[in-house]
Amino acid sequence: MTPKDRAIAAFELRQPDDIVPTFELQFQLSEELLGKRHIKQPDLDKATPSEKDRLLTQEAELHVEEAERLDFSIISVSFGPSNPDDILETVRGIRRIVGDKYLIAGLIDGTMSIPSGQSMVPLTMRIADDPDALKAELESNVDHAIERAARMADAGINVALMCADYCFNTGPFLSPSMFREFVTPYLTRQVAEMRKLGLYTVKHTDGNIMPILDQLVESGAHALHSIDPQAGVDLKEVKRLVGNKIALCGNVRCDYLQAGTIADTIVDAERSLRDGMPGGGYFFCTSNTPFIGMPLENYLAAMNVRALLGWYGPKPN
Repeated sequence: MTPKDRAIAAFELRQPDDIVPTFELQFQLSEELLGKRHIKQPDLDKATPSEKDRLLTQEAELHVEEAERLDFSIISVSFGPSNPDDILETVRGIRRIVGDKYLIAGLIDGTMSIPSGQSMVPLTMRIADDPDALKAELESNVDHAIERAARMADAGINVALMCADYCFNTGPFLSPSMFREFVTPYLTRQVAEMRKLGLYTVKHTDGNIMPILDQLVESGAHALHSIDPQAGVDLKEVKRLVGNKIALCGNVRCDYLQAGTIADTIVDAERSLRDGMPGGGYFFCTSNTPFIGMPLENYLAAMNVRALLGWYGPKPN
């Protein structure tokens, strides 16, 4: 199967014919893996037009090189340029290189996420004192997300990574009843419109999702990321509860990848495969991202476990 075929099988709650698909929301270890770094927006802003074209081509090539080296099924354009036009040009560059071999993903989410410390009290007051105005703003935010999704789909993405975080380790930042009022309707409409654009949808949120798991599934998203073990979320239990309704992505522990031994990482990667693979509908990946500072050898140890044990069909010689 092609990388794209594996991803589509998982999104459709099927088993690939060969190996479990993998991807990351972001891959931040390119310098450690390949000796190359992603372009930062200031590099592009000060470049001449011809130099900017060269840098964006280089950025697209790096995304593809990472995917080929790590056997990703989805190339996520979420690390590098931050200007929307430059992101779109990176997507176009990737698509020119890979054709139809991979799915390409972009970050798009207009729903309410956990507010910052500075905005927590003002948001609480708005919920209590002026919910109608807040809801109008939430509708507008989703409208803008849908417009962005349409532009990104035209450029070549197939997957919307919806990365508004909803949960702390102790549970969602809104009670389930408030979440149903201020998040679920907007998330559901966002997913429906993205589906109309032909996009697969991945809902990411860290933290303890269990009190709102039913609402996340109800949204109609194709997949749920990251099934956070550091918040006590059990992949096997989530698979039992909703694995016939939504694909699952995760959940190799980032604390082990960051500060554990290679042996710790191997054991946890084996657990993730054992809990997530049965029946399909599963992407093997970290419980967040391979972030800067994570030892590359730990991440590669987890990926090697997938290469050894992540097979649905006969493993090639």
